[in-house]
Amino acid sequence: MTLNNSNRLQGKVALVTGAAKGIGAGIAKEFAAAGASVVVNYASDAEGAQKVVSHIRDSGGTAVAVQGDVSAREDVERVFGEVVHTYGRLDVVVNNAAVYFAEPVEDASQEHISHQLSVNVLGPILTVQEALKHFGPDGGSIINIGSLDSARAVPGMSVYAATKGAVDAFTRVLAAELGPRGVRVNTLAPGGVETEGIHAAGFMGSDAEKEMIERTPLGRMGQPQDLARVAVFFASDDAAWVTGERLTASGGLRS
Repeated sequence: MTLNNSNRLQGKVALVTGAAKGIGAGIAKEFAAAGASVVVNYASDAEGAQKVVSHIRDSGGTAVAVQGDVSAREDVERVFGEVVHTYGRLDVVVNNAAVYFAEPVEDASQEHISHQLSVNVLGPILTVQEALKHFGPDGGSIINIGSLDSARAVPGMSVYAATKGAVDAFTRVLAAELGPRGVRVNTLAPGGVETEGIHAAGFMGSDAEKEMIERTPLGRMGQPQDLARVAVFFASDDAAWVTGERLTASGGLRS
């Protein structure tokens, strides 16, 4: 990828949580291609985060990697401190960091339940609380990464779906609460996206993948850049009149 984007984010500073791989990495790269200075947050995958940063810099963009667990307030405060120390401002936050465990509800341990709630729900809340201390007088854009699973019934994904339903509600209320401060809040809800995680889970090449593609009108799995381009729109001034929305990007897949 080369920096041939239309510079829709020129001059903006963006933090993308959980950006060492997958959708987060795709968003970080696309933001940089659009002219933003990007902070690539990661919890434990330092090597992956540095690869994203190297890709951006090799393409002529600006990025740094900053470690931090979004479910720990002290880490969140430190991450935002690094953002402001490095770039002097903050314009966009993408709450992408998330975890999931595919398992029947009766098998969900308290540890698995708590981990999903901590990262997927508490994490965005802590991140928004800190972001509001650093947005400038013109406000900012918050993009919460949701999931198609919050609006469909997939056996084995009840806890994860519940956390993403919470994200949907969080977006709606925050948009109303923060609109007077110039802060826009939207949810981007992916359908099936080919990432390192689903490769590791053995989904690609399986009957489940084939069945999902058959039910997707556009006839393929999504790619991280498919979501990243929509995120650029939400982050840009082109979306200045868009807040409180949940946009599904799934190739037409609904259930």
